[in-house]
Amino acid sequence: MFPKELLAGISITDIERIIQTEHSDPHSVLGAHPVQINRQTGVILRLFHPDAISAEVLIGEETIPTQRLESQGIFWLWMPGRSLPMEYKVRFHFDGSATWTVDSPYRFMPTLGDQDLHYLGEGKHYNLYDKMGAHPRQIDGIPGVSFAVWAPNAKRVSLIGDFNNWDGRVYPMRSMGTSGIWELFVPGLQQGGLYKYEIQTNADEFRIKTDPFAFSMELRPGSASVLWNLDNYSWCDDQWMNNRKEFNHFSSPMTVYEAHLGSWLRIPGEGNRWASYREAAEPLVAHMKKYGFTHVELMPIMEHPFDASWGYQVTGYYAPTSRFGTPDDFKFFVDFLHQNQLGVILDWVPAHFPKDDFSLRLFDGSALYEHFDPKKGEHRDWGTLIFNYGRNEVRNFLVSNALFWLDKYHVDGLRVDAVASMLYLDYSRSEGEWIPNIFGGNENLEAIEFIKEFNSVVYGRFPGCFTVAEESTAWTGVTTPTYLGGLGFGFKWDMGWMHDTLNYFSKDPVHRKFHHNDLTFSMMYAYSENFVLPLSHDEVVYGKGSLLRKMPGDDWQKFANLRLLFAYMYTHPGKKLLMAGAEFGTWDEWDHESSLENHLLQYEAHCQISKFLEDLGQVYLSSNALWEWDCRSEGFSWIDCNDSMNSILSYIRRSRDQYLICILNFTPVPRNGYRIGVPEQGFYKEILNSDSEYYGGSNLGNAGLIESTRGRHHGYEQYLELTLPPLAGLIITKG
Repeated sequence: MFPKELLAGISITDIERIIQTEHSDPHSVLGAHPVQINRQTGVILRLFHPDAISAEVLIGEETIPTQRLESQGIFWLWMPGRSLPMEYKVRFHFDGSATWTVDSPYRFMPTLGDQDLHYLGEGKHYNLYDKMGAHPRQIDGIPGVSFAVWAPNAKRVSLIGDFNNWDGRVYPMRSMGTSGIWELFVPGLQQGGLYKYEIQTNADEFRIKTDPFAFSMELRPGSASVLWNLDNYSWCDDQWMNNRKEFNHFSSPMTVYEAHLGSWLRIPGEGNRWASYREAAEPLVAHMKKYGFTHVELMPIMEHPFDASWGYQVTGYYAPTSRFGTPDDFKFFVDFLHQNQLGVILDWVPAHFPKDDFSLRLFDGSALYEHFDPKKGEHRDWGTLIFNYGRNEVRNFLVSNALFWLDKYHVDGLRVDAVASMLYLDYSRSEGEWIPNIFGGNENLEAIEFIKEFNSVVYGRFPGCFTVAEESTAWTGVTTPTYLGGLGFGFKWDMGWMHDTLNYFSKDPVHRKFHHNDLTFSMMYAYSENFVLPLSHDEVVYGKGSLLRKMPGDDWQKFANLRLLFAYMYTHPGKKLLMAGAEFGTWDEWDHESSLENHLLQYEAHCQISKFLEDLGQVYLSSNALWEWDCRSEGFSWIDCNDSMNSILSYIRRSRDQYLICILNFTPVPRNGYRIGVPEQGFYKEILNSDSEYYGGSNLGNAGLIESTRGRHHGYEQYLELTLPPLAGLIITKG
């Protein structure tokens, strides 16, 4: 028989469920509770530790022994005449004279309120990261950490960590009812502690899971969550953040430097280790400013277990990878770039997640974050799982995650990976391997609504921030605002431009006249979306060769072609993105295990291509005709797009107060006396020539001022007669 004091206000079943660690509301049993026994009021205090042989309660200077339910790990203390609130600690005794003194977690109220649970259920708790996960806080003046995790189909969830010997019996969590949230406040925990959740499923299986909202994680192969206070860092980027709110990216210069931090800088003298966030910040700033880049785009820095996934298989959506330092170190990195007037874009991966068992997969024993049916829930090409966008809580998890990086880390933009795979139910699937939507179509209606919600909330809550879609199909309205029926992205990668351009440049110049349309076609749709022109990491891996190796001809022609490619890219409408390493003209493909090939600058040809991109970047930044009307058709007009026989393009880039004339010769044949019509009579001057000897060219061109000649040409009343150097681009302005 159980003593009546022990059972005051509860049942035998409650005690049995605590002993069996199956109670969904341990706070109703454990801790201190006001009761009346034999008409006398007081406090009953119940404790549980399955391995303890005795326990004492410490109240002020008092040390009061408890009674023990034989061999069950249950201890109790009846204190007549006492009342709540009451501060106390517990000292457990174990075999071998070991003790553990702890402030009981079971004397605190829940850290989530009804409003939190309501908005979570609706999928509209956009600051969910302030409630879920592990948060240092004080309750009733007691410092500790509150934990909250979503596991609606779990029978029991326990907090385990290095603070309780990873024992799931010690800290069972409290269920918050139909919300599916489990929570617990544990006093006394410190930053840096390791933790996970032990989940008992309805099938009585046990799953050990990393916190989906962990703010820091162990370096692989470890997978534990790490306690971290995100509020300790003091930011110094107020000027940037204030100016950002008024910034218009559509009419401003944007040259994006794509980088993988694990390979951008390594420390050869120390085992070729990764540079830390703090070590990389200063050299990256100097490098970007040298070439005129305005933003860095980091391949995913969210925690991931497999180096060769490059970060695109995320297991810690809220944790910057510990490969390069702590969360505060990454804040320093962003802060330092902002102080130097450089923006930070993160690659973000809401399309899929890996099957690692410590992460989101079958989180509470059920298909919680993913679809149960593999026809909707699995990416077979990538061996990953697809988020269930139709579930409010999953959608909330992802939208909140996007906002988290903009809020807590001051990130300026998110480039969303693999958008096409989200939009189509039959993406990379054969007939019979996918399930149509309710209208019989192949559009993923739930994912579409998620994307629209994500973009609406980002632009509504963080003025000056922007989103970019990596979307490779002809889906219309990718960058149309959501209130006009579009997906709501700010920009879209122009994958068609990248494919056609690289296809053209790979051709021997003698054959280029037959592929002229590869270059001109992009202007047929250039203003259908707000485009970024990418020459990204995807084009310099897996045997595709570096940009330099894609170029035909001997070494001189390869470098000339590469300079011409950059000139074409920078003068074409659209924002720019260039993968790290292209600025040196690397021969090798990008390798995530190698450092940036700075050593190439000891060779003249590589130094010259570097100098060209440096000068091209400065011309771009200083010439608003190359960016102010990027997203308006007034910003571009052809002079001649039809000279396929000579493989020459000529066009004008405009702003409200400037225009530039761009002429590109895609053959190794110099053209003397080549005529192009121009808008005004007078003198013109060549401000950039990719064939200059400073860049390794043959030094043909048009030195000094070029006077126009009267005569109708290309629809204008005057023309210029130019010398076009081989495999070269010219930028000319009115003198």
